[in-house]
Formats: sequence, C-alpha cells, structure tokens
Amino acid sequence: MTPIAIITGSPLVDTLLEPHAALIGSDLPGYRNHILRVLTYTNHFLGGDEAHRTTIEAALAFHDIGLWVAKDPAYLAPSEHLATQTVRQRQLAVDVELMVALIHWHHKLTPYRGPNARVVNALRKADWVDATQGRLRKGLGAEQVRAVEAALPDLGFHDALMRLAGDLSGGRRWLGLLRVLRGVYRP
Repeated sequence: MTPIAIITGSPLVDTLLEPHAALIGSDLPGYRNHILRVLTYTNHFLGGDEAHRTTIEAALAFHDIGLWVAKDPAYLAPSEHLATQTVRQRQLAVDVELMVALIHWHHKLTPYRGPNARVVNALRKADWVDATQGRLRKGLGAEQVRAVEAALPDLGFHDALMRLAGDLSGGRRWLGLLRVLRGVYRP
C-alpha cells in the first residue's frame, strides 16, 4: 500500500476555529486533529485533487462544531448555519452549496448521489474512517490509518463525543447517543 500524504496543519481551519476556542475549550486540540485526519483521508480519496480544498477545510472546521456552540446532539443544522454565516461574513472563496452538503451528509451511511457526489463521498468516507478509529477503512490500509493516527493523535476527541452525548442529554449518555443517531445519521 502506498504511503498517505498526511496534512498536519491548515491556517484556514485554525482561523475559523479561533473565535470558538473558548466554547470548545479543552476539546479543541482533539477536534482540530480530527479535522486534520479527516482532511488527510479526504485528500487521499480525492487522489490529491485540491480543486475544492478551501471549501473542504471550511466545512471540516464547522462539521461538528454545533456540539459545542449550539450544545445540541442534533448538531448538523446549527453547524451548517454557523458555517454559512461565517464564510459569507468573511467573504471567503468557498462554494457555500458544497460546504453545506459536506456538513449535512458527512454521516450518511450509504453513498451520496447528489451534486458534487465525488467530493461529498470522499469526505463522508473519511469521516467514517476517523469516527470508527479505523475499524472501517473504506479502502485504506491499516498501516495508512496507523500512520495518520500516529501523526495526528486522538487527544481525547472520541471520549469527548461520548461525554458530550451524555452532558447534552441530562447526564444520560445512551439517550444522548440516541439523539445523536436520530439527529445526524442519514440512511
């Protein structure tokens, strides 16, 4: 299996996350590394095609942010709204329609078949690889996933998701997980 090109930083992602750093708090390093892992996998699935890189980075900066900003396990709509509002206010050169699709469909279980399907599915698969910590690899080799995880460690991100599911549901983690499943997963 060929080595994977690991993306270890993004000035755009850092700029977009900075205003929300206080709300995300100690979860920020883990969320940032999650974003960079998903960006790395997405880039790999796209064969290094960077035509939509800015839009992908903007979408990833916001794709899960509603968990912290809106404090809602059904966080896709708040994430989409904040992303759209921010890129328009900052007048970023981003395809807003694609950015919203990337956020909206990133938990879709089956392949997406709408506009920009190649890009949406690359990010969707990438997020599944990271969300399952490489248990689902979507065509990646185990050594590729291990290399990405070694370069961009979890830093508690997956534990934070479990904690937030409970915290946002009155301390009932399983209720929170059910609310997340109903609110963000798409068939």
